[in-house]
Amino acid sequence: MNAPSRARVAALIAGLEAGLLERSAAARLVLLAALAGEHVLLIGPPGTAKSELARRLHRCFAGSPFFERLLTRFTTPEELFGPLSLKALEDDRYERLVDGYLPRAGIAFLDEVFKANSAILNALLTLLNEREFDNGPTRERTPLVSVVGASNEVPGEEALLAFFDRFLVRVPVSGVGEASFGALLTLAPAAPPAVEPVSPQELRGWLAAREAVVLGPDSIEALHALRRAAAAQGIVVSDRRWRQLVGLLRSAAFLEGRTQVEPLDLWLVPYVIAAQPAQVPALQDWFVREPAQAEPQDAPWLTRAVEAFEKQLELEATLPADDGDDAAGKLALARAVGGSAEGGLLRIVSATLEQQLRRRWSPVHIAARLAQLDELIGRAGAPLPGLRAALAALEAALAKRLWLPPELAQQLRANRQATLATLEALLDRLAAVRAGFAALPQDEQLPATVPEPVALGA
Repeated sequence: MNAPSRARVAALIAGLEAGLLERSAAARLVLLAALAGEHVLLIGPPGTAKSELARRLHRCFAGSPFFERLLTRFTTPEELFGPLSLKALEDDRYERLVDGYLPRAGIAFLDEVFKANSAILNALLTLLNEREFDNGPTRERTPLVSVVGASNEVPGEEALLAFFDRFLVRVPVSGVGEASFGALLTLAPAAPPAVEPVSPQELRGWLAAREAVVLGPDSIEALHALRRAAAAQGIVVSDRRWRQLVGLLRSAAFLEGRTQVEPLDLWLVPYVIAAQPAQVPALQDWFVREPAQAEPQDAPWLTRAVEAFEKQLELEATLPADDGDDAAGKLALARAVGGSAEGGLLRIVSATLEQQLRRRWSPVHIAARLAQLDELIGRAGAPLPGLRAALAALEAALAKRLWLPPELAQQLRANRQATLATLEALLDRLAAVRAGFAALPQDEQLPATVPEPVALGA
């Protein structure tokens, strides 16, 4: 089966995030998880659009009834799975009337999902994992596409960890930041745009077709590195979760019309691997540094070399001439006798004498300085074409991405640009230093002494 058009996927994403501030990553992850047949947990305080995302997700799927409940420790099974059938009880059968309840839902939103009692959580385990529900003596297949759970915090009780693990994608959400606060205050309510919903037949076809997506050697290597990075943080990831992550990556690639998972697809792994919201930033840094290769570089060795040459130029440009005492006396005499009336003439004379105060250098000395600078400029400038090509390749790759959040894409772009700008600025400083050495006063009568090279440091 062919992948959906990019325009259609983009419209589904736009429908989820329209009018929501700083929710690009959450909207994309909620939709991608559902299209991959996985469940999502939104972790954050009330009033952060968690339920709104779930309701909007429901509109993305045709023929998928929506079910929503706030769970508490007093929630009864009847509230989720339906009341007992009195007619079935008359026939000694223990069955529920499930129409309109969770076993018949396509998209469900369970708020405060970890507050439910153990009986409900145990029943939910089978429903979420196998998409099946035990109704009396019969195990029924359910049409469940995805459950969006919400919680203020990650559960700490060991008894809840199995249920917590059923949510493949875990997205921390918080209130808007300072940059978006003004927009929040003036945000006008508006209905999200209508979208062409995904039919059950399309979803089944897409899930089957994604299995043809190749997990290339570079992606496998990146996942090996991710496993090591997770272990270094004390994060334990089950084999099942690794397999589910691969399915999510394949869905992301397939729905963008690609036949192979690429390292940039790994932007979503922090939301799958992290066991706690506090672990997400470090894993995001890993993605920027390793798969994306977009950590900003500041070239400290080159900075030290530039500063060393700048100091050497300042020293050599300000050293007095060997006959500096005589020239200084002439300059003082000119200032004493010039007077204010002869200000213009004094400036001319002073400039001439100050020029004479500067030490002169042999052409061999200047040539040695320029040769060392040319070697440094060549070495420092060697990565420049590669950096420019890498930036262009990143721009081309980002232009094809639908799932990568715009804020993260801009960060990757800005980091590469910053590295390039840093190197270009240092090369400009080296060019200015070279021009400064070339402009030093020369005297061909001086001994042809080659100076000691400027020490550049480690």
